[in-house]
Amino acid sequence: MQEAQFWAKEGAGTGTVRCSLCSHRCSIRDGKGGLCGVRWNRGGTLFTTAVGKVIARHVDPIEKKPLYHFLPGSRSYSVATAGCNFRCAFCQNWEISQFRTEGLDLPGEPLEPEQAAAEALRHGCRSVSYTYTEPTIFFEYAAEIARAARARGLKNVFVTNGYQTPEAVAAMTGLIDAANVDLKSFRDAFYRETCKARLEPVLETIRGMCKASIHVEVTTLLVTGMNDSDAELRDAAGFLASVSPDLPWHVSRFHPDYKTLDLPPTPVERLRRASEIGREAGLRYVYVGNVPGLDQDTHCPSCGRVVVRRLYMGVESMDLEGDRCPGCKTRIPIIL
Repeated sequence: MQEAQFWAKEGAGTGTVRCSLCSHRCSIRDGKGGLCGVRWNRGGTLFTTAVGKVIARHVDPIEKKPLYHFLPGSRSYSVATAGCNFRCAFCQNWEISQFRTEGLDLPGEPLEPEQAAAEALRHGCRSVSYTYTEPTIFFEYAAEIARAARARGLKNVFVTNGYQTPEAVAAMTGLIDAANVDLKSFRDAFYRETCKARLEPVLETIRGMCKASIHVEVTTLLVTGMNDSDAELRDAAGFLASVSPDLPWHVSRFHPDYKTLDLPPTPVERLRRASEIGREAGLRYVYVGNVPGLDQDTHCPSCGRVVVRRLYMGVESMDLEGDRCPGCKTRIPIIL
């Protein structure tokens, strides 16, 4: 364990600490842990166990994050530690995200920050992604890797549930270059019942990251019959368009997993309808995930020309003049 960041003592002589890394803002008594299962109070000091070990590491296309407007066609060195601060019943990575510790070392293999950055370069990656589980809970470790990566000219990516506090977003500024934020629903009741969290902090994070000039894309996994009604999708799309009509929105197909094995996969027609709703709300870039060939290309919003043509989780061709459409010269908000 190492001493954590983002905490303060709570009440003189109580031994209790308040964590301010994520929006649960856990009040943690001596000898107890936070909801994430990786931050522990030992003698009135908050420690993190999520350092130095990874439960998963892979080289992925950046489109798998998914990020379509950030370094398209590149590869990203992806790392994760075990654990999460959500309890989503439909989690697609539950074997590693829902691991619970009792204050002992997390499972995984050692990976030093300098080693992670060096391996990213060796594999021809342009970025390091903190992904698969929730990177907020291993922020201290991610930040060490991110600094090593930046020193080598690499970018840094968070794939996150967006439950950071404003303090954590401030610490990410200038260190994390891009984020894909899960907007799991646009109903607070869904967040409370299904994820054991709240909606508003996620919306605050999306706004805050955009203001901090972190490149943001948003993903909504459409869980059959739970968060995929036209009314809810309209509300979500309307919010995103109010932040920026250029904010890319990925609507992804759910498959039965973890505690939702009784639900069917998302019908393709629902994904098509979500894409339509996003565009009706004013979003210029709406993509469908997990269904090859359906709404994955980037079109110029002015003339309709295909400027990035994608295969499943990859780029087939790009037709851009810098960051502009070669036909009508409209600027396309893509970081190349």
